[in-house]
Amino acid sequence: MRSNGNGQTLLDESCKIKMDETGYMELLTELEKYQKRGVDILLDGYYASPLQIVTAHMIREEGAYMRDYQIDQDGIIQSLHFTNICECRQVEITP
Repeated sequence: MRSNGNGQTLLDESCKIKMDETGYMELLTELEKYQKRGVDILLDGYYASPLQIVTAHMIREEGAYMRDYQIDQDGIIQSLHFTNICECRQVEITP
């Protein structure tokens, strides 16, 4: 971190990258826990590993992934779906 001379602290690129890496590691840990509990994990409709989900988040250029939890009648998570919500894809999949 560095100061801009006006008393404000600025994040430099290396700090931003480290924060991103921490977030990706947290996501990977979270998804691995779901996988160990037997929760199916899907990316755009296809089964995916926790690492594949994290990699998709890391390389996306535009848009984001929306989470959708599928739960049973007892409130237990059965599957976790990640769907790319990039506007450019909406045109492709909208009839």
